[in-house]
Amino acid sequence: AKASVSYGSRARGFELSFVEPYLLGQRLALGLNLFHKEQTSSQYTSYTTKTTGGSIRLGIPVTDNLTAQVQYQAYRQEIKLPLALNNCNNLAPDGVSTFPTPGAAGGIIDPTTGLPFATNCYADGEASLAVRRELAQGAVFVSAPGLALTFNTLNQNKNPTGGILAEVKQDYAGLGGDVKFIRTTADFRHYYEVTSELINVVRLQAGHITGWGGRNVRMLDHFSGGPNLVRGFQPSGFGPRDLTPFGRQDPLGGTIYWAATLEFQSPLGFIPKDIGLRAAIFADAGQLWNYDGPTTFPTTGEVISPLADSKLIRSSVGVGLIWDSPFGPLRFDIAYALSKEPYDRKQLFRFGGGTRF
Repeated sequence: AKASVSYGSRARGFELSFVEPYLLGQRLALGLNLFHKEQTSSQYTSYTTKTTGGSIRLGIPVTDNLTAQVQYQAYRQEIKLPLALNNCNNLAPDGVSTFPTPGAAGGIIDPTTGLPFATNCYADGEASLAVRRELAQGAVFVSAPGLALTFNTLNQNKNPTGGILAEVKQDYAGLGGDVKFIRTTADFRHYYEVTSELINVVRLQAGHITGWGGRNVRMLDHFSGGPNLVRGFQPSGFGPRDLTPFGRQDPLGGTIYWAATLEFQSPLGFIPKDIGLRAAIFADAGQLWNYDGPTTFPTTGEVISPLADSKLIRSSVGVGLIWDSPFGPLRFDIAYALSKEPYDRKQLFRFGGGTRF
């Protein structure tokens, strides 16, 4: 059983979970989970998300190394946006003069088309129309059964030095609820002991999400590109982005991604091993593209223009410090982005928990 509460400047919430590893005396693991998560607006995103729900899962061993898990998850999700980012007051950037009403002639000229923008809602920095359409939709209920397969040959789950950990997941939203999508993700990690002091780690990730039943993918269901894929970038720091002039340049996310990591870890020879410090050097690369959410807002006549959706491979190199602290594993990374788009957001330093980056 586990209970956790978090309260920070950007994330807060609670989680309650329980696992019965031998259900009815059999090798079946039954898990229950209740959670509430709130991600507040920040320099990375202009909106706040609130998600409340729970899940039930059943783990079934297939072989000694292969486990299947069936799951059902249900949650309610909504976003909030400051009024200043959703007021559409048609003020020009000087804050005094006004532009014509949506759809009228005149106003700011789109440098791409040479024509006036359909609306001037962005004139004083409104959030992306994709964000405001999510806000207008109100809270949604997501009902999603899922399946996962996990292959594990690690020699130890904490600080492994050899073996493979591979997992494939698929969620099928649409068993009731307001959202319909099929989401598939894969995560592969290989640990290899080059020497007794040097561990090589290779990680590969990929994912795809698509709507069904005539539905596009909601903006909030898109994958985000950041240090979870390529270190050296802020959360939601790369991938499709709304670059409409005078807007917030909000990240929109993508429906397809892949990422690859090559890393070497080694203890610090001048520090006693029982302190639990290790150094790492790494190289990351990945892509995130194919935004499939709304690009128009009929209520205001807006169109996302331009929509940046580049297939450029983002890459980075860096060094890290891993500490098996009394409070759990902690990790500090410094990463330098090698390839990026001009509108991407970089992040030199990153701190987080967990050793498996």
